[in-house]
Amino acid sequence: MPRFAANLSMLFTEVPFMDRFAQAAASGFTAVEFQFPYAFEATEIRALLDRHHLQLVLHNLPAGDWDAGDRGIACDPQRVDEFCAGVGLALAYAQVLDLAQLNCLAGIRPVHATEADMRRTLVDNLRFAADALKDAGLRLLIEPINTYDIPGFYLSRTDQALELIDAVGADNLFVQYDIYHAQRMEGEICATLSKHIARIAHIQTAANPGRHEPGSGELNDAFVFAYLDKLGYSGWIGCEYKPATTTEAGLGWLRTVGNVVAAR
Repeated sequence: MPRFAANLSMLFTEVPFMDRFAQAAASGFTAVEFQFPYAFEATEIRALLDRHHLQLVLHNLPAGDWDAGDRGIACDPQRVDEFCAGVGLALAYAQVLDLAQLNCLAGIRPVHATEADMRRTLVDNLRFAADALKDAGLRLLIEPINTYDIPGFYLSRTDQALELIDAVGADNLFVQYDIYHAQRMEGEICATLSKHIARIAHIQTAANPGRHEPGSGELNDAFVFAYLDKLGYSGWIGCEYKPATTTEAGLGWLRTVGNVVAAR
């Protein structure tokens, strides 16, 4: 059955970040993910994971200056050195946090680069990162993100991600498939999952419209989760949604939509 990980960058935001681990465990989660750990010492996060018996299943490579509007730098020809340094930093954290995979955000198209330069830079950067992660026994993920929420984001569709993976040629490079982003850009969720499940290493979910709790939007999330079970998907599903009210008030979906497979 699907296993759900709490995304601590989106859930339990009523409390400071380092208090969210306890909140996730108290709410019944056994795994967490988040965007970035770099504002904290890796050993501090490791201690919280151990204390609350949680597994960390994902975080991102450094993605530039988030507060200034960066959403990744991997496609920017002028920031290759910064990207490569970020890979090293992410690996240092991943090794302390016992992490099996890292996600790379491609970034927003920089105005100073041509499409050809961006693609070449992204492919080269992904090859560099995949090689570095493979030496450490980790997977690298790339995530298509919808261009309604992040206008100009370079990587926005599943077929584009698969073409990049083919161009890189690394056997530890996979898709992070976010159901919310995919629903906004292309639909065909179950057909895409069925066709490409072997190339998908991590899944995230949120309802559309609103990016709120699963079960609250236009998609039959219970059907999708049951379909993933039929496909034999054994990875985690990250709960990367914005609670409509508070996180705790919105967790009822885990007892209904989220547990649909267990009830079958």
